[in-house]
Amino acid sequence: MAEMRYREALNAALREELRRDERVVLLGEDIGVFGGAFKVTDGLLDEFGERRVRDTPISENTIVGVGIGAAMVGLRPVVELMTINFALLAFDQIVNHAAHIHYMFGGQVKVPLVVRMPQGAGHQLGPTHSHCLEALFMHVPGLLVAVPSTAADAKGLLKTAIRDENPVIFIEHESLYGVRGEVPEDEDHLVGFGRARIARAGSDVTIVGVSRMALTAERAAQKLADEHGVEAEVIDPRTLRPLDLDTILASVRKTNRCVVVEEGWPHGGVGANLAALISEQAFDDLDAPVARVTGADVPMPYSKPLEDIAYPHEPQIVHAALASLGQAPAQAGAG
Repeated sequence: MAEMRYREALNAALREELRRDERVVLLGEDIGVFGGAFKVTDGLLDEFGERRVRDTPISENTIVGVGIGAAMVGLRPVVELMTINFALLAFDQIVNHAAHIHYMFGGQVKVPLVVRMPQGAGHQLGPTHSHCLEALFMHVPGLLVAVPSTAADAKGLLKTAIRDENPVIFIEHESLYGVRGEVPEDEDHLVGFGRARIARAGSDVTIVGVSRMALTAERAAQKLADEHGVEAEVIDPRTLRPLDLDTILASVRKTNRCVVVEEGWPHGGVGANLAALISEQAFDDLDAPVARVTGADVPMPYSKPLEDIAYPHEPQIVHAALASLGQAPAQAGAG
């Protein structure tokens, strides 16, 4: 095991896969000479050359479209978009083409494409660069969706995504790039899709945290234990399509309570989907309604104090967990 930052783990995954398979190519704005907007591709141009690490024009629909075409003819492209909001400019390519070509061609063509992009609040980038949009992509059949929260999972899931035969939406969190963690050095370190991570064992309440919120949930669970004697079980789904619902349901059957935490908006979000699935399939095991902690239902403020209260932190999670146990009043609204 080696300790490395989240961005370094992603870089290691890309380097290893470029070395392993000559069909792997990287495409994106400023990924070559500049090393990527968040330095994830730093040094790869020098090692592999511009034939395999290609700087592109500023045109997201073109970048993703080229990636789809390259995947269809046998390459394994990894496309980087600077932030997730720019994926909206390529939504037609992602939804109508990448996700559906395999089906429209009767299975004769595959699209082994990875689209990497960061998301999330906390950097005062305002409402156009602070989105958490995993729910948009989770909604689309034909796409796989990964949301790693640790450096080890960032590496293992990215390597799995590159080797997969399906288009993968690979969502990173901007606030995680500098977070360090233990990462296996094995070049065959893979994390399978559809396998949740039990980040902390507990018996009183299940907390499901999506992306960065998995780490926030772990800190909240520690506060619950230290200050309230409550043992929360924290689950990191790792991937949203496919979703490891079995692990979540098994935890809920043990704790009889569940809090789902996401940074995105409350309406039609990942938490709403999980709450529905858990309520449908574990209704008899629940001693309280499934609680949701979400980002505020507003465009993200630029003001730092306002931004800080527009996405979840440990106190909101602690309160929701205690409320599900009848130890605190429930708050109005999902956020």
